[in-house]
Amino acid sequence: MRKERKHFTPEEKVAILRRHLVDKVPVSELCEELGLRPTVFYRWQKELFENGAAVFQSQERPLGKAETDRVLGEEGADQGRGPG
Repeated sequence: MRKERKHFTPEEKVAILRRHLVDKVPVSELCEELGLRPTVFYRWQKELFENGAAVFQSQERPLGKAETDRVLGEEGADQGRGPG
């Protein structure tokens, strides 16, 4: 009979990876404890490192006054131009 797969939430995945990276729990121990294949663990780790920069990117950062003036100035200049 087939064993049902456990689906981990993103929060659970981060907690599992943190146990290895911060608490230094061996991958083999985590995988045995959670019934997880090592290849799955390493795929999660790869995805975390590949997408980790997104955490530090501001989605909608408010513009400062100088930036607002610059953007408005460029939009005004664009309005004076004809179709291109």
